Amino acid sequence: MRVRPDPFLVLLLVTVGVASLFPARGALVGVVDVAVTAAIALLFFLYGARLSAAEALGGLRNWRLHGTVLAATFVLFPLLGLSVLLLPEWLLPAPLAAGVVFLCCLPSTVQSSIAFTGIARGNVPAAIVAASVSNVLGVVLTPVLAALLLATSGGFDASSFGDIALRLLVPFLAGQAARPLIGRFVARHKKRLSLVDRGSILLVVYAAFSEGVVAGIWGRLTPVSLLVLLGICLVLLALALVVTSLGARALGFDDADRIAIAFCGSKKSLASGLPIAGVLFGGPAGALVVLPLMLFHQIQLMACAMIADRVGRRRAALDTDRAAGAPSRA
Repeated sequence: MRVRPDPFLVLLLVTVGVASLFPARGALVGVVDVAVTAAIALLFFLYGARLSAAEALGGLRNWRLHGTVLAATFVLFPLLGLSVLLLPEWLLPAPLAAGVVFLCCLPSTVQSSIAFTGIARGNVPAAIVAASVSNVLGVVLTPVLAALLLATSGGFDASSFGDIALRLLVPFLAGQAARPLIGRFVARHKKRLSLVDRGSILLVVYAAFSEGVVAGIWGRLTPVSLLVLLGICLVLLALALVVTSLGARALGFDDADRIAIAFCGSKKSLASGLPIAGVLFGGPAGALVVLPLMLFHQIQLMACAMIADRVGRRRAALDTDRAAGAPSRA
C-alpha cells in the first residue's frame, strides 16, 4: 500500500518554514497573540458544538472496551512518557522531553482512529464512541496530567490553569451549550468549518515557531537529539500498539473490538494537541514542545495505514474462506 504524506502536515511544515524566514517581530507579536487567543477559543467552541457528549457517554455501555482505550490513552502513555525525563539534556533537550510527555497526555484522534478501524474491518461504532469520549475528557485530563507530570521538571507553569479554563474549557462548554441551536448548522457546513479548524492550528504553529526563531531556539537542536526524538516516537507507537493488542486479547475481546482498541488506544490528536500546547507552554521553548507531536502524528498515520490495510486484507480473506466453506487461512 502506498502511503502519501498527510497534506495538512505538509501545510504545517510550510508554516514552520514561513515562521523561520519571517517571524513576527515588534508590534506584530501583539497582533499575533490576540489572533491566536481568538482562534483557540473559536476552535474549542466548535469542538464543543460538534461533539455530542450525551451520545458519547451513553455509548459507554460497552464500558470494558472504552475503559481499556482510556487506560491506554491516559495511563499507559503518560507512564511511558515519564521515562524520557530520565534522559540527559545533551541527548534530548528539556523542551523536547517536555513535548514527549505532553504528547503522551493527549487524547486519541477521532478521524484517523475511526478510518483505520474501518479499513481493518474492526468495530467502527465502538471506535466512534471511544475516540469521542477520549476527546471530551481530554479537554480536562490533558492539562491536569501535563501539570502533574511536568510541574517538577519546569516544563509547565501550574498558574496556567486560569488560562486553560478561560481559553479552552469555557469555549468548549459554551459550544456544548449552543449545540441544540447550532448543531445542525455545524454539521451541514462541516467541510467549510474544517478550514477554520486548520487555519487556527496553523496560526498557533506560526506563533510558537516565530517566537522560538526570534529567541534562537533552533541553535539548541542537534542531529543527535532529532534522531533520539524519532526513535522515541517510533518506540512509543510500537509499544502502544503491542500493549493494546495483547492486552485486549488477554481481556477476551473479539477481533473487531481488539482492532478498535488498538487503533483508538495508540493515537494522539494533533488537532487537539497544538492549540492546547499554545495555552500551556508559553515562551520560545513552545516551538520545541510541539515538535514531538508533529513527528508522532506523521509516524502514526503512515504506520497505522499500512497495518490497517494488511489487517483488513487478511480479515477479508478469512471472511471469503468462511463464506466458501473452505479452511481458514491463519
